[in-house]
Amino acid sequence: MIRCVTLDDAVAIQKIYSYYVENTAITFEYEVPTVDEFKNRISKTLKFYPYLVYEEDGVILGYAYASPFKERAAYDWDIETSIYIKNGFQKKGIGKLLHEELKQELKKMGILTMYACIAAPNKEDEHLNSNSIDFHTHIGYKMCGRFSMCGYKFNTWYDMVWMEYFISEHCDNVKHPTSYNANR
Repeated sequence: MIRCVTLDDAVAIQKIYSYYVENTAITFEYEVPTVDEFKNRISKTLKFYPYLVYEEDGVILGYAYASPFKERAAYDWDIETSIYIKNGFQKKGIGKLLHEELKQELKKMGILTMYACIAAPNKEDEHLNSNSIDFHTHIGYKMCGRFSMCGYKFNTWYDMVWMEYFISEHCDNVKHPTSYNANR
């Protein structure tokens, strides 16, 4: 089941995310945010964008959310996506389901472009492989940029890539996006 997140989900979300902070270079954060920080992040996101969780039998196995691509008004039709799956449950279709639901919610809002900022290895190691790039390619994202050696974690320099996905046609006189809450 996919549903909108609640603040009570912050503990489960923090637990999922902590694996990636502590064991991978998928995120460039060094310290696991507190549960209170996750509650703040959730609240901030839900003021305008969707934040979704995937759960089975009451257990959250993944989450996805949108955030502003950039803070300038001309970028209001663009968002950045984040998707995290509980360790051990990757490659079971959860990410694809979350992405599809996120895309549908963003489309209702009037968002036109989804961007993904992805840590990229120059050479795969125990902290980072190309699975996230492969996942995004598989669901239709196109590579649009690469920044070399911009993230340093686990005594290793990693690249960052940007990938894009067009939800809808870009046309003139497009309506301004509405809040996620306006569409629920």
